Amino acid sequence: MSRPSLPFDLIAEARRQWVSHGWAGAADGMAVVTSVMRVQQLLLGELDDVLRPFGLTFARYEVLMLLHFSRQGELPLGKIGGRLQVAPGAVTNAVDRLEDDGLVRRQPHPTDGRTTLAAITARGRSRALTATEQLNAVFADLTLTTTEQHRLVSLLGRLRAGGGDSVA
Repeated sequence: MSRPSLPFDLIAEARRQWVSHGWAGAADGMAVVTSVMRVQQLLLGELDDVLRPFGLTFARYEVLMLLHFSRQGELPLGKIGGRLQVAPGAVTNAVDRLEDDGLVRRQPHPTDGRTTLAAITARGRSRALTATEQLNAVFADLTLTTTEQHRLVSLLGRLRAGGGDSVA
């Protein structure tokens, strides 16, 4: 996750500015939100770099893995959106691209004529598993200890729960 850095911490400077402009009560929260957003940018950039040679973005990879983990290797498009918590248009776009690449196929639902299923192909399953091997190298090499990772997941879970997510 190393990228060229600035000679100062932008988030610390933003926090200092928040305090100096009279928003001290919100400064720490702003620093938390901005830090999370920056880490998200860094991680997504790194993951997309890993996935690019596979012709995938992280969003399309998530669809493939969701289908891979499903019992039958297929799910209704609406269920994909619900499970990934994305808008229907985002699911349609991802499935369109995956279908164009031969990684999924659309098929009618066997009992509900109004529903379309996305089904992972053998090629899609193979691509997803090969990409996972590469992503696991990133996941295993974060600059946090296992204890820190568990603590961070717990802390972020509290923020997620506050936003309405179901959290274990």
